[in-house]
Amino acid sequence: MSQGIVTMSYIIATILFILALGGLSNQETARRGNWYGIIGMSIALLATIIGVVERHYEILLLALLIGGTIGIILARRVQMTQMPELVAVLHSLVGAAAVAVGFASFMDPGRLAHFAGVELTIHDIETYLGILIGAVTFSGSVIAFGKLSGRIGGSPLTIPGRHWLNLALLIGAIYFGYQFVVQSAAGGGTEPLVIMTVIALLFGIHMVMAIGGADMPVVVSMLNSYSGWAASATGFMLGNDLLIVTGALVGSSGAILSYIMCRAMNRSFISVIAGGFGTGGGTVVSGDGEDQGEVVPIDTQETAQLLADAKEVMIIPGYGMAVAQAQHTVYEITKTLRAKGVNVRFGIHPVAGRMPGHMNVLLAEAKVPYDIVFEMDEINEDFPNIDVSVVIGANDIVNPSALTDPNSPIAGMPVLECWKGKTSIVLKRSMATGYAGVQNPLFFLDNSRMLFGDAKETLDEVLKAL
Repeated sequence: MSQGIVTMSYIIATILFILALGGLSNQETARRGNWYGIIGMSIALLATIIGVVERHYEILLLALLIGGTIGIILARRVQMTQMPELVAVLHSLVGAAAVAVGFASFMDPGRLAHFAGVELTIHDIETYLGILIGAVTFSGSVIAFGKLSGRIGGSPLTIPGRHWLNLALLIGAIYFGYQFVVQSAAGGGTEPLVIMTVIALLFGIHMVMAIGGADMPVVVSMLNSYSGWAASATGFMLGNDLLIVTGALVGSSGAILSYIMCRAMNRSFISVIAGGFGTGGGTVVSGDGEDQGEVVPIDTQETAQLLADAKEVMIIPGYGMAVAQAQHTVYEITKTLRAKGVNVRFGIHPVAGRMPGHMNVLLAEAKVPYDIVFEMDEINEDFPNIDVSVVIGANDIVNPSALTDPNSPIAGMPVLECWKGKTSIVLKRSMATGYAGVQNPLFFLDNSRMLFGDAKETLDEVLKAL
């Protein structure tokens, strides 16, 4: 295959990747966007294998077979509730690949023959940056996976002087980068490169460990951006235009999404990276340490009656719905109510769940119509007209203290103001706090009712009563 055909194939793949991002920006076109991405990646792989690779095809095909098999198995087995963990693992693989390719490029015996002078310096900087970003992405993603899966506690690790430690690690990375470039020109550079890799791995671990559970959706998006920039740096290192463009697309879109997520929580990106926001859930903690009153429980029959008598119903899904796999039952209830003439809508907070768009994907899986699913900004003003709000396993995204308590860990974060409606029914297993580790005054309000139990089991009973 000629270089011209390879270049044309890369251009077509790039266009398809851009169309894929455009398609994924809207629920109705997401499936088509996925197909654009699949076709683009297939073209890129074929063009690279046929037109760029010159030898060792058996090793390449074996790697493709092993990796493809693992990917198919994971895609078929992983539940939607485990999707954030899977995304974190995939980010770690991108980082590990960038590190491996960087070291392979550095140890290439023909490197000094191909590059000299300024060209060698530029190539070494590209190699160094690819390994640096890749190592941070790898270790940070592994820690994110541990936090999302519950293997590591959600509480932020805020060690004394952590900001100074981060600064020291950054200065160390810059210093060893200089040493690497200087020694590489003389045929060395292995020692500073290895030391920098260790520093980058430690930085990734410390950075994500210091970020609390409430910020994990932003962390997933941030690591997505890092993986893109690692791929882009690797593209510069290898002289692969497609990898440069694709990495830049992933990196920039991930950065934009991180900004949108931070804006949704009324927080700056720097404050998220600095850590210290959110603690692990599982304990009952009052926002001010005082008794906030008693909750009013409700049973499934009363819940069904309230829903049947309502004209306007707002359903607010959270991570608890994902854990209970209750989205299909929620849709059956929605169909039943709509058949009775009830106007049912869904309110989605930008950081509901454990990764961006988590709730939207769950609802799409259950075949909930897109036109009744609304973002927080679209429906927050409608709550005074809502008869019944059903909060399914959500905590922090409906917490009034975010707006009323300046000392709350989630102070200033925009939330779904369901307490302004006539009645709020909150489905929870217990009175344990959410990921931010603060109690929710919503549960104790006069117009709130608590429906305790597994969300799917209780909603099944509600559906039967309806």
